[in-house]
Amino acid sequence: MPNDSVAITTICSDVENSQFMVHSLYPDEDNSGTRNITTSENDINDTDSSNIQSVVTLPRIKILGTGGTIASKGASASNTAGYNVDLTVQDLLSSIPDISNVCELEYEQLCNVDSKDIDESILYKIYNGVAKSLQSFDGVVITHGTDTMAETAFFIESTLDVGEVPVVFVGSMRPSTSVSADGPMNLYQAICIASSPKSRGRSVMVSLNDQISAGYYITKSNANSLDSFNVRQGYLGNFVNNEIHYYYPPVKPQGCHKFKLRLPSANEEPIFNFPKVCILYAHQAFTTDLLEIVCKHYEGIVIATMGAGSLPEAVNKKCLSLDLPIIYSKRSRDGMVPTANMPQPEGSDKSQSNIIASGYLSPEKSRILLQLCLNNKYSMDEIRHVFNGVYGG
Repeated sequence: MPNDSVAITTICSDVENSQFMVHSLYPDEDNSGTRNITTSENDINDTDSSNIQSVVTLPRIKILGTGGTIASKGASASNTAGYNVDLTVQDLLSSIPDISNVCELEYEQLCNVDSKDIDESILYKIYNGVAKSLQSFDGVVITHGTDTMAETAFFIESTLDVGEVPVVFVGSMRPSTSVSADGPMNLYQAICIASSPKSRGRSVMVSLNDQISAGYYITKSNANSLDSFNVRQGYLGNFVNNEIHYYYPPVKPQGCHKFKLRLPSANEEPIFNFPKVCILYAHQAFTTDLLEIVCKHYEGIVIATMGAGSLPEAVNKKCLSLDLPIIYSKRSRDGMVPTANMPQPEGSDKSQSNIIASGYLSPEKSRILLQLCLNNKYSMDEIRHVFNGVYGG
């Protein structure tokens, strides 16, 4: 339903650089977000005509818009594929239930793209937007496409210490124009989750389809259905009938290594320039041909292995001969790659090997973690130690 209790002000009409503010229309609310509610005591006790004044301070929430299916429109109400990103955060807020009693909102449109198009320049915008918001807001919500949401959430968790401030990623599986679009309810729930005191100290989360999950371990498990983030690791709770149900007390991901990034200076292009790492997908009859090609152009390689680290013996030998770190991850969604399955160089101990097990991390998250390690110029032993935090190494 439309939200008639707030006024939306556009500061800049350029979507790429625009910022918006949501102002409450309550006449007795000051600029600090404190609503003064005056209740006549005559309603309570007719013998006293004095007034009682109570003050309610609502949490301040920042929404960062990046696009995705949640901000898209299809050709018809039955269209759930082939849609285009076309809506801003301002458009999305007009379709959610009234949140004027939940929080005070400000929002900013960082970009408006399909998440497949998120590159290092957009990743820098998201990182910078979250970092700045942590200083003055009680919670942050990021609208994002589901295709690469797990990667961005993992990156933010790995590079920012958000403290007690909840950072909630949200998206949708259906465009805004479809029958039973899931975007409005997902966004409403994400705002409520970011506003709740129960969410403090839980770091980066993903809210989708009534489920609350840890952003560090979340993985998209279905390309089409609404239940697209059905995870084993990091399932934190549910949102049911305006109630937030957490199963555990506040805790941050085990083994998450925090990286300090060097940000571009004022005269540099606002973009991250991480070392290049590629992902190879193993299969039957997988040969060394691709390894020989990519090793000349990349600083690290991740291989989605068969099973829990299985590759043809010829490929293992080729990997051991290369002078760059190679992460053995997995093709399967669940499970992990243990260190015991890693091939070892002849006559050398484990510490001399350039092959590292990914543990529980997917190939795409292993790629990000290796990029961050290389960006900080970690040695092979230090990279192994970082992956050991997720039971790899």
